[in-house]
Amino acid sequence: MASARRKTHLGDIRIKPDDKTVRVVEEVRPCHAKGCKAEGTHRVTLSREALSDYIWLCLAHARAHNEAWDFFAGMSDKEIERFQVEAVVGHRPTWPLGKRAARARVQIESRFEDLRNEPAPEPRRAQRRLTGLQLTALATLNLEDSASLHEIKARYKELVKRFHPDANGGDRGAEERLKQVIKAYSVLRAAGMT
Repeated sequence: MASARRKTHLGDIRIKPDDKTVRVVEEVRPCHAKGCKAEGTHRVTLSREALSDYIWLCLAHARAHNEAWDFFAGMSDKEIERFQVEAVVGHRPTWPLGKRAARARVQIESRFEDLRNEPAPEPRRAQRRLTGLQLTALATLNLEDSASLHEIKARYKELVKRFHPDANGGDRGAEERLKQVIKAYSVLRAAGMT
């Protein structure tokens, strides 16, 4: 049968070992600072002109480098301001708008001028589409289809006070009518009409 194979990992690559033992040798990157024997674990940029050029430093030297490094060192105030303005568009070139855009702007401005001179239109009440259940609920409250929010609430309060058992001496007929009014109001409230 097949013999069991032993595999060793070298980084992310699987290899079949030879008869010899495979040793994994990791390359230790030294700190770039003079006289430092620590491992260079942090990448730092050297200058703003060459942001892709970097060196490796240990944590202590990387901190010292970052505290002392000034990106805008040697730039005048105008150069710094220009850099900030260009940063808005990611330092990509931009071009002025052409004559076509200027003509379109004039047309839009003239249209706005026309709109300013027109009288304001009369506000219209929005038309609602009502379901059969909502129409029945409005009929139960003795309201028209176009009843406003204020009218619905006022009619509900009025009918609840009129048909409440305390106001009618415990009359069962008035109690049944009260249930109908409460149910109709809950239908209208669920539909967002109140």
